[in-house]
Amino acid sequence: MEDLIVELDGLTKYYGTVKAVDNLSLKVSRGEIFGLLGPNGAGKTTTILMMLGLSEPSAGKAVVCGINATRNPIGVRRRVGYLPDSAGFYDNMTALDNLKYIGRLNNIPEKEIDARARQTMEMVGLGAQMHKKTGTYSRGMKQRLGLADLLIREPEVMILDEPTLGIDPSGIREFLQLIRQLSRQQSITVMLSSHHLHQMQQICDRVGIFVEGKMLAEGNIESLSGQLFGSDSFSVAVSVREPLLPPAELEQQLRRIGHLNNVKIDTNIIELSCSEDITPEIVRFFVQQGYNVTGVHKKEYGLDEIYHRFFENNTKKGISHEKSTTIHS
Repeated sequence: MEDLIVELDGLTKYYGTVKAVDNLSLKVSRGEIFGLLGPNGAGKTTTILMMLGLSEPSAGKAVVCGINATRNPIGVRRRVGYLPDSAGFYDNMTALDNLKYIGRLNNIPEKEIDARARQTMEMVGLGAQMHKKTGTYSRGMKQRLGLADLLIREPEVMILDEPTLGIDPSGIREFLQLIRQLSRQQSITVMLSSHHLHQMQQICDRVGIFVEGKMLAEGNIESLSGQLFGSDSFSVAVSVREPLLPPAELEQQLRRIGHLNNVKIDTNIIELSCSEDITPEIVRFFVQQGYNVTGVHKKEYGLDEIYHRFFENNTKKGISHEKSTTIHS
């Protein structure tokens, strides 16, 4: 992994006798969108606070943008933007005035502030609402303004802690698209903390599955799926009107397609597990053989299945899952 911008090495945090973060090691590259996925209370926010130098680790270190966050927290915060789950602004001021005030606090030259604030408001889709008082803003609009708050400082890293909390479904989709667009266009590294599986799958290049202070696994969806399901990453069930070939002969011919691992034939339903998505080839085979195909059901293991399988595996090893009920797909 080249051009590392976040390096966590053995990061550990105790609150009294409670271990909130347990020996966490992680590397994130420039321009990557990385998701910390786990239930509330898993240690995600504690990890973020240590990365920002706002909480001192009990052991290990967090290096962000090449800076040790414990030794030089101010240096880190000059290059990292942090959006908590609820961004706060002065309700009696317009959004533009709020942003210009933030610019002054961050030592942006006075002659540049107005133009940069307006440009940033346009960037996050609030150009038409920049002169409205922030008190009239919806939750989603305030989160967009929160992004503008980060962007006007021109950060190298954005850390977002449950940023979609309280936003309606259509607003969430637009907000996530905006984050991805900004990351890609400006090579901004994004670390996103959430317990929403579906949202993480939409936006993240990689995720880390985080439970009770431990990183159970990390990687992209494909690699995590491979760790759990091996070569059976896809499954296809084909329903046919009536069997035309004896089961043994049908299985023999199916295996000529390639990438098939297991074939299960149950009269009118044929279930196949495969290492690649070869659904079109499978359907074409049955049509060419003269079968009347009445249904095709394809399953590809997504983040929801991956998360719960990792959770189940580690529960059997003694990791409690009392807080797992907060997970949403």
